[in-house]
Amino acid sequence: MRENQKLRFINQSTQRFIEEARQTEGYSLFDFLHGYIYLRWPYLYIGIGTGEHPLIKTLKQILNGFARLLHYIPSNNENLDIATGDENKVTFADTYHGKVIPFKSAEQLVTVGQEINLPDLEHVIPYKQARDIVLQDPDHIIVLKCPCRSSRLDPCQPLDVCLIVGEPFAGFILEHHPNKARSISPSEAVEILQQEHDRGHVHHAFFKDAMFGRFYAICNCCSCCCGAMQAHRNGTPMLASSGYIVSVESSICIGCGTCEEFCQFDAIQIRGDVAVVDEDACMGCGVCEEKCEQGALSLNRDYSKAEPLVLSELIAAQKV
Repeated sequence: MRENQKLRFINQSTQRFIEEARQTEGYSLFDFLHGYIYLRWPYLYIGIGTGEHPLIKTLKQILNGFARLLHYIPSNNENLDIATGDENKVTFADTYHGKVIPFKSAEQLVTVGQEINLPDLEHVIPYKQARDIVLQDPDHIIVLKCPCRSSRLDPCQPLDVCLIVGEPFAGFILEHHPNKARSISPSEAVEILQQEHDRGHVHHAFFKDAMFGRFYAICNCCSCCCGAMQAHRNGTPMLASSGYIVSVESSICIGCGTCEEFCQFDAIQIRGDVAVVDEDACMGCGVCEEKCEQGALSLNRDYSKAEPLVLSELIAAQKV
């Protein structure tokens, strides 16, 4: 009774976040505080993470020391975003990462229309932590002004492109950031995904340990603004391949350079009069395939990488 009386003075969305925390096995008090801070002050959190916030110089040493204390990175490392080669060590990237998803896969995540419980998707999300898809009230979708873009001096537009999917995350963001977030329908979410896809931006399904170790958002990312893409490019493996890779039909390619221009991962170069793909760099987002007017590019399954995140197939496999 006393516990319920205390919760009456807390925002409804925070109550739901607390209740979800209590029901999540292994979710510590630190995890709760981390998750609360991340959702409550995402612009400060991401601004520090991207190195753009004025406080970054003051907080850098504190954050690095804190990360070492939590064993996210080895003690002889200087930077928070550097991963370790120790396969048994949990790195920062293991706790906060994105899965590259083509447009159709992103569309399924915002139109699923039913609650989902898909735990421990190691074959899809190749990280040691944060790899569950648990969708509660999946039709509750919030579009939030992108914290990464908002932290930049000259950001890509528009800003309102981050989709928070399901509870307790969507309600928390809307209640605490009413001037930067709004509730949208699944069809509106699809429209935002399509518009960002048309701009050549990449869809990422994001997972985080402090978000109960599961999927909570779709970010529509550009390499110039996205902190995760920049960290990935600088050596922190924060992004998992879609499970696909692009290939070039050289007899059709005319070397126009459109694919090179739109590739957010710098995985395509024009050599002579044909596009050449760096298979190690390609993340299989599918942007270049649709931008190629000649139809010279195709997205194919890469069996050396984790399986694609195709929600309909994961649900079907669970029922077998």
